[in-house]
Amino acid sequence: MAKIQVVDQNNKKVGDIELAPEVFEVEIQPEILNMVVRAQRAAHRSGTHATKNRALKHGGGRKPWRQKGTGRARAGTIRSPLWRGGATTFGPMPRDYSFKVNKKVRKLALQMALSARVAEDKLTVVKSIDLAEIKTKAFVAVADKLGLQKTLIVSNGVDKNLEMSARNMPHIKVIEANKLNVYDVLLYPQLVMVEAAAQDVQERLK
Repeated sequence: MAKIQVVDQNNKKVGDIELAPEVFEVEIQPEILNMVVRAQRAAHRSGTHATKNRALKHGGGRKPWRQKGTGRARAGTIRSPLWRGGATTFGPMPRDYSFKVNKKVRKLALQMALSARVAEDKLTVVKSIDLAEIKTKAFVAVADKLGLQKTLIVSNGVDKNLEMSARNMPHIKVIEANKLNVYDVLLYPQLVMVEAAAQDVQERLK
């Protein structure tokens, strides 16, 4: 069982935390991570793009000219896909892009993502991040002491002061422990977890 240090918001060591190997030391399988990330991104697609086919085009009910004798090609409607202003053939239509990934696979992928951050020594556990008020300047001071750059911060439940103070910081995202997901963990190279959030995630993923 791995053990890493717990620091305060001034980056001073205040203790240690044991990480369960079945959560933070899982063998990484890129194909599983890839599948889960694709599923997450596909589920976020609105799928509202559309083009007009023959059924959706107005007009074109009258035959433009008689079938024979004009010397021109046969035409049955001015809304033909061959004509300017006509319908679109096989164009995109509204659809749902999401696809199912088993719950156990999603859980395994999150364990792998967390294990990758531990293996890279990019996981920091903080005792707590306490901000007296919603103020970006106060958060910047904490971020500087912790050495945060492109970072995902996992809080234990709703922390309005932290979330609102960090909102204006580019490349920093605050997320609640119960909303932790594979895409965000992989997107941000640095992972910071409040100690209570780390324990909660560990218990859920065991």
